[in-house]
Amino acid sequence: MADTVADFIWKRLHHWGARRVYGYPGDGIGGLVGALHRMQKEARDDADAPCIDFVQVRHEEMAGLCASAHAKFTGEVGLCMATSGPGAIHLLNGLYDAKGDHMPVVALVGQQARSAMGAHYQQDVDLQSLLKDVAGAFVQTATVPAQVPHLIDRAWRIAKGDRAVTAVILPNDLQVEKMEDRPHEHFYVQSGVGLSMTNPVPGPDALAAAAEVLNAGEKVAILIGAGAKGAAAEVAQVADVLGAGVAKALLGKEVLPDALPWVTGSMGLLGTPASHELMQGCDTLLMVGTGFPYAEFLPKAGQARAVQIDLSAGMLGLRYPTEVNLLGDAAATLRALIPLLTRKEDRGWRDSVETSVTRSREALARAADEKADPINPQRITRELTPRLPDGAIVSADSGTTTVWWARDLDLREGMMGSVSGTLATMGCAVPYAIAAKFAYPDRVSIALAGDGAMQMNGMAELITIARYWKTWADPRLIVMVLNNRELAFVTWEERTQIGDPKYPSSQDLPDIPYGDVAKLMGLGGRRVERPEDIGPAWDEALAADRPFVLDILADPNVAPLPPHITLKQARSFANALWAEEDRVGVVRGAARQIVGRLLPGD
Repeated sequence: MADTVADFIWKRLHHWGARRVYGYPGDGIGGLVGALHRMQKEARDDADAPCIDFVQVRHEEMAGLCASAHAKFTGEVGLCMATSGPGAIHLLNGLYDAKGDHMPVVALVGQQARSAMGAHYQQDVDLQSLLKDVAGAFVQTATVPAQVPHLIDRAWRIAKGDRAVTAVILPNDLQVEKMEDRPHEHFYVQSGVGLSMTNPVPGPDALAAAAEVLNAGEKVAILIGAGAKGAAAEVAQVADVLGAGVAKALLGKEVLPDALPWVTGSMGLLGTPASHELMQGCDTLLMVGTGFPYAEFLPKAGQARAVQIDLSAGMLGLRYPTEVNLLGDAAATLRALIPLLTRKEDRGWRDSVETSVTRSREALARAADEKADPINPQRITRELTPRLPDGAIVSADSGTTTVWWARDLDLREGMMGSVSGTLATMGCAVPYAIAAKFAYPDRVSIALAGDGAMQMNGMAELITIARYWKTWADPRLIVMVLNNRELAFVTWEERTQIGDPKYPSSQDLPDIPYGDVAKLMGLGGRRVERPEDIGPAWDEALAADRPFVLDILADPNVAPLPPHITLKQARSFANALWAEEDRVGVVRGAARQIVGRLLPGD
């Protein structure tokens, strides 16, 4: 049988390096599905034949999130596909997650037959317009077979080279047409496979200007993000030479081990007191691979001279009036910069940073030990830290789980972790953990999910886990559900940002026995209701011979307080309390956190 367009697409994608696609079938991609089936049958008969695995998730949004997570954890291009109309629409949220965090993802999207397009036909959606924002780097509709090779090539090359989301729209009748060779004549273009990535470095004048700023500073702070991945050794060397402290944006958490004495931890609303003190006390700031959005947590304009390194010109000077903007790869640029830096002999600033880190970690530990009803959620992640296996991958959902992941969970060298950074979408933790498990089937993958996110889509994706877990070399994928029966982060935002009390009809959630649901699917599960059972529960899940769901009852009144509370936030909180139904419980929960942070230990 001659290759169809769809057959060609999968072989071309395999040539580019694709080995896995996340998606959900439909008639809009029927030709792609059939061709993928043929490819896999050929691979079973011939070990040397190309093969791309299909992972069937429960919803197209999960396909997009899995593709985004694949890119985050591997550095490779993520691949997903969706059928026409509603399938393409469902895909959007996952693609926006990738776009916001600058992850390379290619989406294959089905469309109605070419003859029906524009005729108000069933599932006929203007996909070019729909996808133009999220896949603005490259989105095109294929109309003839000869056009397909360069569309696939450009989509993959642009996604990888620009760290962007791209999309190719494929009418379903085109997918099953015979693939044609492109004639060597006018209006036909040729293309090929391949991209040699480079590590650009700024010129000597720019590097010298950056070195002048950094050498002149007496109190240097470094802020790292996802763009610093692969530059851990260089960041550590620069920090040592400059006697600097290093704070981490959320997506930079895995870059350096949390236990290093000069690493202050996460930044911003979810950050640590040490990171706040670092930013407020510095006179020089070096930002490496980060688009950290909350400028109010950076030094005040004029307080610090600043240098920024980023691969994207659009991210330079975006958050702070940086004096020197270096367009280049983080590791390569830092390596070129290091010989120009002068070692600071006065280590007083570094000593003060380390003292601040010690004090901050002690305060967070005390806050986690404070009593709660029934369980303090901070203790859950602190109990996990010493139990994490080497190479573990820990994903967190958007909400209060992100706070405790950022502040209270320590990652060691070789571990990975991620969240939905810029988009901050609910429901990312479980699909992230699934993608991590497919990318690294021999490593332990852990999802820290809120109960709101679990009810939104996590429970459905337990079906995906139940379907595939026996194919993984290490079966351990743990989903911890922070079951506080409330959309707690939304509640605290209402209190501190708006000044409104909790609205139970909006924020309360039903109490679901998540561990029992997991057991119905053949997975492990356990509910935890007492603080003393947290550690043993983690031990049980980590020793299980199958994926495991921990349903941990947590106190929603444990406040995810920022490292510094503004007068405006205090006033809003006070105003909200006047109308709060559980005023005493809320005040008690917030007060315990404040006291736990401020009072010294015994």
